[in-house]
Amino acid sequence: MSHALTRPGGDGRTAPPRANAVVAVLAFGGIVVSLMQTLVIPIVPELPRLLDAPASDTAWAVTATLLAAAVATPMTGRLGDMYGKRRMLLISLVMLVAGSVTAALSDSLTPMIVGRALQGLASGVIPLGISIMRDELPAERLGSATALMSASLGVGGALGLPAAALIADNFDWHALFWASAALGAVALVLVPLVVPESQVRTGGRFDLVGGIGMAAGLVSLLLAISKGADWGWGSGTTLGLFAAAVLVLLVWGAWELRIKEPLVDLRTSARRQVLVTNLASIAVGFAMFAMSLVIPQLLQLPEATGYGLGKSLLVAGLTMAPSGLVMMATAPFSAALSKSKGPKITLMVGALVVAAGYGLNIVLMSELWHFVLVTCVIGAGIGFTYGAMPALIMSAVPASETGAANSLNTLMRSIGTSTASAVAGVILAQMTTPFGPTALPSQDGFKVVLAIGAGAALLAFVVASFIPRQRGAAASAEAAADGPAEGLAGAESVKVGGCRTGQGFGGCRTGRGFGGCRADC
Repeated sequence: MSHALTRPGGDGRTAPPRANAVVAVLAFGGIVVSLMQTLVIPIVPELPRLLDAPASDTAWAVTATLLAAAVATPMTGRLGDMYGKRRMLLISLVMLVAGSVTAALSDSLTPMIVGRALQGLASGVIPLGISIMRDELPAERLGSATALMSASLGVGGALGLPAAALIADNFDWHALFWASAALGAVALVLVPLVVPESQVRTGGRFDLVGGIGMAAGLVSLLLAISKGADWGWGSGTTLGLFAAAVLVLLVWGAWELRIKEPLVDLRTSARRQVLVTNLASIAVGFAMFAMSLVIPQLLQLPEATGYGLGKSLLVAGLTMAPSGLVMMATAPFSAALSKSKGPKITLMVGALVVAAGYGLNIVLMSELWHFVLVTCVIGAGIGFTYGAMPALIMSAVPASETGAANSLNTLMRSIGTSTASAVAGVILAQMTTPFGPTALPSQDGFKVVLAIGAGAALLAFVVASFIPRQRGAAASAEAAADGPAEGLAGAESVKVGGCRTGQGFGGCRTGRGFGGCRADC
């Protein structure tokens, strides 16, 4: 696979960017995208009435976003590596605004699904933002910045629920999507003003066949996971989709290994550090989402059940909101721990904190403050894990592949969250208690889901223990900025002013550029 790093537009030098402004704008973009995914939650139960369609069909307003995100995230990462990460980030934000406006103007099912699918195409913003940070920020800022950017996924989700509930309670439901469009437009204006275009590129052509194969495999897999409960886990449709996913992804893998310029470099992805981190990411994604599925339901169930708190959706959202702030607040601590002990330790500590939070929730679930405490503990753990994963990925892949590698890691988390939704749905549907004419999920059912969430976090801890030790405790941020030693295989190199200089990819020479180490070809 070619790894030629190029400077677009001559030497590409510009005035040094203000690191704080770059980080703030990219994190804002990440929060906007994660807000988009949460904004629709308050109106999901009302969609059949609002869109005059069956509930089984309106569920596609959520499923369409999931499937579009799964397809778009790895593709935008690869295209960003090839044609410019900021360019692809801007295209993603355009998709977000277009999808939000389409959904805001809709009064029927089809345009709503189209709008939500377009919104899902924006999900590559967070991994692209992390990759831009690697290219543009000095090494000493990279750890805390990527931790904050990575945590923005959880921050937006936690803050989005109360904001969406407030809007839905006081305004027409279309205002939810107009708000999303407005925030996306703000990000669309700020990014070109503040964020420089990354100068690190990889050449080659886009692997269209690989893109189609990956899309087909992922859509089959996630469709079976997300709709299996509705269609029946033993139905021909669900089993057929699982079988198709396995077959298509196996063929896709063989294709990716055969061609010169693949969509996903599976040889790089098979490196122990990358592979194990991605496996841990699936478990972390599962653990994170279990909280979002259980706690809002427990808060809103009637007090007459004996375990519900009878709170409104707004109160439930406000209870979850502090966890998002905690995720943001833990970013510098996550970066400091990664610098002193390495991101592997940070990931393992975060997983243990998440497991402890779920254990607390099994015991403490009768008062509002119990849930605030639990969500903050879990949020702190997620902040540590989400801060460590991009550091692990970026210190193990060449600079020319960070977009694709970070996008694949984000996709792994999404697979974890989708699986959590399916597993929790099955458990809560099976473990019920009668309440008047209806059956509600039982307290034991919720405790089982919480226990599984704790188990997923412990699994992430065990998996992360197999990640190879870093070259040095403080080397992670520097490695992320410079690229892995194996990525410069065959290159004679020495360190000059914190940069690696010498013959590299395709005759490129690295040296000190604005905001960090750069490649001159």
